[in-house]
Amino acid sequence: MNTKILLVEDSKLLRLATERALVRAGYEVVTAGDGEAALEMARKENPDVVLLDMLLPKISGLDVLRALKNDPATAAITVVAFSGMSQKNAERLQQDGAAAYLEKSELELEHGCGRLLACLNEIITNLKTTAVQAN
Repeated sequence: MNTKILLVEDSKLLRLATERALVRAGYEVVTAGDGEAALEMARKENPDVVLLDMLLPKISGLDVLRALKNDPATAAITVVAFSGMSQKNAERLQQDGAAAYLEKSELELEHGCGRLLACLNEIITNLKTTAVQAN
């Protein structure tokens, strides 16, 4: 079964490049360009993972994260915060329900999506391992 990822990114260029890389890596991908669309898509598509930019138009990434975690229909979805904000925000985001935090500058996206894919693969592998252990 393919892992379905909801990619939430307001930069069209970055969204398209990341979506292309995720699809090439074998993920099923749906996208949203703002916080409002992200909540709508999460409820409609029920993705396995939400790759969530924090700086979004309409509804901020932090508010999207909180809304997803407070809605019983979406609370179980794994949310990976994806931002240009510094690492010191990671702890706070994880307290709000993010499973992981990826800093855009550390991913070196201008050199391709290799590091992003490696990080995501590790996160998803850990999730599957945890789910198997729970059963």
